[in-house]
Amino acid sequence: MPTPDDYFVTLGELQSEFAAALKQADPDLPVPSCGDWSVGDLADHLAGVHHWAAAMARDEDEVPLPVPLDLVANYEAQAAELRETLSTLGPETAGRILNGLTDDGLGPASFWFRRQVHETLIHLWDIRWALGLGAPEATPELWADTVDEVLTVMYPRQIALKRIRKVVTRIELTATDVDRTWAIGAPNAVQKVAVAGPARDLALLLWRRTPPTAAELTVTGDEAALAEALSRAIVP
Repeated sequence: MPTPDDYFVTLGELQSEFAAALKQADPDLPVPSCGDWSVGDLADHLAGVHHWAAAMARDEDEVPLPVPLDLVANYEAQAAELRETLSTLGPETAGRILNGLTDDGLGPASFWFRRQVHETLIHLWDIRWALGLGAPEATPELWADTVDEVLTVMYPRQIALKRIRKVVTRIELTATDVDRTWAIGAPNAVQKVAVAGPARDLALLLWRRTPPTAAELTVTGDEAALAEALSRAIVP
């Protein structure tokens, strides 16, 4: 797993790429991977998430942001706030984290180094895809870490908050480019399915950005059970 310093550097790079894409986008351009959102909605969302995460890391209540007049300036300001907060606190300072039960459990700020990297990576994919620029360049290891975060942080938290029921089907996911395998569901389940492919495509599958029928993925087993499991809110 990357170190907090690794995450911090990556976060800055991804934020810069998002801002660069935002500068060339029409704010009203639809973002198909985000439902009925436009680029403006996506930019407001990610800026707001950065601002919220910075407050969480500082163990403070979030101060609501005003409606931005300049999407790019607002995004860059909130991105900078997050980086400055994480740099000042360091990875070991205790703050509020998503601990699986509530939004205000205490834990190390290192949680947000990782969480905000993956939040930014997925939304960078969204804006680049909307612009026809293709997937962002990220290492297979980073995409694999995105898969790991979904299955070990997001999915258990959704269950703990009673937003979804546990997946019963045994689902195994194998990232062929980094030789890693994850599994959810009961080990002795009658319904079993395996999904193999590049870590990026597994991450996009879990984040509902690509379907299990994508050419890059190989599905073996009960495809209907896989589709049903993925239809649940595994991620918020």
